[in-house]
Amino acid sequence: MKKKEKMRILMLGESLKNQGGIVSVEKLIIKQAPTDVQINHISTLPKGSAFIKVLVFFQALVLLCWQLLKKEADIVHIHVSERGSAWRQSITTLIAWLLQKPVILHTHSADFHVFYSNIPRIFQAVLRWAFCKSTRFIVLSDSWKKFYVDNLGLNPNQVVVLPNPVKLPVEVPPRTNSQKVDFLFLGRIGERKGAFDLIEAFAEIPHEQRQNLELTMAGDGDGKRARDLVKKLNLSNQITILDWVNEQERDALLKKADVFVLPSYNEGLPMALLEAMSWGLPVITTPVGGIPELVTPDQNGLLVKPGNIKELSIAMQTLVANQELRQKIGDNARESIQPFDVDKYLIYLFKIYHSVMI
Repeated sequence: MKKKEKMRILMLGESLKNQGGIVSVEKLIIKQAPTDVQINHISTLPKGSAFIKVLVFFQALVLLCWQLLKKEADIVHIHVSERGSAWRQSITTLIAWLLQKPVILHTHSADFHVFYSNIPRIFQAVLRWAFCKSTRFIVLSDSWKKFYVDNLGLNPNQVVVLPNPVKLPVEVPPRTNSQKVDFLFLGRIGERKGAFDLIEAFAEIPHEQRQNLELTMAGDGDGKRARDLVKKLNLSNQITILDWVNEQERDALLKKADVFVLPSYNEGLPMALLEAMSWGLPVITTPVGGIPELVTPDQNGLLVKPGNIKELSIAMQTLVANQELRQKIGDNARESIQPFDVDKYLIYLFKIYHSVMI
């Protein structure tokens, strides 16, 4: 390849106006990219009606073809999840492949294995064929690499493990001598993230101990169901359900919190968990997806079984009763998250970019 002033990346993924972990990763890459890398983002999924989504995706296909035919990109970097995202991005992958451009598929799905196992075999074959056309296939953990290699027939050398990045805060609060313990949940409020399990687990904490506790839950999803459950359990004075929060509001919640809880049933490698650990918070979570490769029980977090409300409640009570343990686990969490710093992440990502251009 001839030497260029800038490496030109055409990135396809959810609209940057959307919410969620995928968008957080997209924004971090774009915002922190060095000056010798030019990233042009094309939205393949906006918010809105089905008609708007189809229209935007059609526009994305036109833009993709136009820019590749005009040779305005060196690499196509595609962010993909499950269900509709998998089908949309299989099309964009095939277009990039047909137009002979290196294509990097970057999967973020928490439950692709569930989606994939429930579609007919002929559709599984179509996805396998399309995904195998990628030049590199980025996954979030070793366990996800094994899944995609074993089930989709990807070459192990084609699949690269690259955990999600996080921007480390410069300082974190000491969180000592707190008279009250604040629990925090960030993410989509629904069953997959264990949001309703968390409310019920909070309710199982003995009344005397619960007097000095608060739980804040922030995210999109089924906030109404969560509020109804809180009201039913007479916990409205102790549990606050917020809608999705912006970056500044998120950081304010993380700064105020004492413990972060994410009792998910399925995950890739959740950005909310990485962000909480970067703020020095002890975390209570579940051994699903890439989490067991990040969280070591009793060292930098506590792990509980998905759906086990009693076990979740006991873990919460354990951290409430032991401030020294909270501090130790929180300090270890921040230390263990150092390798996930976005600057280190970008060094590795750009090595992947360079490897497909040789």
